[in-house]
Amino acid sequence: MSDSASSPAAGAGAYDWRRERRTGILAIAVSGLVSAALWFGVACLGPLVPGMEPVGARMVFALKCCCLAALFCLVLGVEAVAHERLQSPAFDPLMQQDTRRLRVNLRYLQNTLEQFVVFAVGLFGLALYSPGPSAMRAVLATAIVWVLARFAFWMGYHHSAAMRGLGAPGMAVSLLVLLYVGARIGEEVAGVAGAAAVVALFLLIEALLFWKTRAAA
Repeated sequence: MSDSASSPAAGAGAYDWRRERRTGILAIAVSGLVSAALWFGVACLGPLVPGMEPVGARMVFALKCCCLAALFCLVLGVEAVAHERLQSPAFDPLMQQDTRRLRVNLRYLQNTLEQFVVFAVGLFGLALYSPGPSAMRAVLATAIVWVLARFAFWMGYHHSAAMRGLGAPGMAVSLLVLLYVGARIGEEVAGVAGAAAVVALFLLIEALLFWKTRAAA
């Protein structure tokens, strides 16, 4: 076998990333529909939590949701990596003995850590603008969808790179919540125009990022 045939570039050329992307987009669409149904189901029919009128009580409830999300998503990710290190040649990270399972777990952990910041900030903001037990069901719905989406991302990634798209609704719900909170802040500052300006500015930058990365590809 020639050097060119065994080189990383040759392997990269054989990888059909567009087909993987199509599969990932399908996974995102399916999980998105399921997640939307779940979110609206909990937000409309979920249990009412009493005593949510004071802002402090709503902040405490959001904190509790964040604690549970950290326990079941971040901590279990750390544990998965730790157990793999303790029971395999990957014990020394510098020896480059990481298995595919370990690499997936590391990527899950890094991705979850990044998304947790967006989720937590948005959840506290949503709690701030959700007075009363009925409105606070949206906070609960957001936390449940985010946690389940993280597990879908994790399990899907172990199956294939495309299937990690099953977890995309978690980031989507965090983004929508944070965008809603930003719009409410803009409304407080400059009314409807302020809310529209926040949303429009974000969408403009998002479109620019999409255009630039698409051009680079």
